[in-house]
Amino acid sequence: MAYGAYVPQNYYQQQYYPNLQMPLQPPQMPQNGVQSSSNGITWVLGENAAKSFPVGAGQTVVLMDREEPIMYMKSVDQSGMPLPLRIFDITERTSEKQSSNVTKEVTTNDYVSRKEFDEFRESVKRSINGFRKPHNEKEGEK
Repeated sequence: MAYGAYVPQNYYQQQYYPNLQMPLQPPQMPQNGVQSSSNGITWVLGENAAKSFPVGAGQTVVLMDREEPIMYMKSVDQSGMPLPLRIFDITERTSEKQSSNVTKEVTTNDYVSRKEFDEFRESVKRSINGFRKPHNEKEGEK
């Protein structure tokens, strides 16, 4: 009879595997002037807080200012070097601006009529025919 080492089946699972039932949460780090909301928007108090916000290598973070209608984009390249902070002013688009952009006033000075186009085409044909000489005529003969 061979004697082998008997190890209970649940021994390895309890010893080496973490409980996968528990949700994994990143550690909460308190930051001055920074508040994160449940909808994924990170709010900061001004440009200095946006500049000091930590960003991982190769990542970009969008930050919203809590006091002004400003959005910041902070990026860090793959080597960990921060790129210049991009700052955007947020303005509301109203229905007046939308309608003025969509319906542009058309003036008749921008277009030619069919009659004017036909006259222009005929004048171009006449000028082209004046420069051409038929192949069968010689320079001295007409």
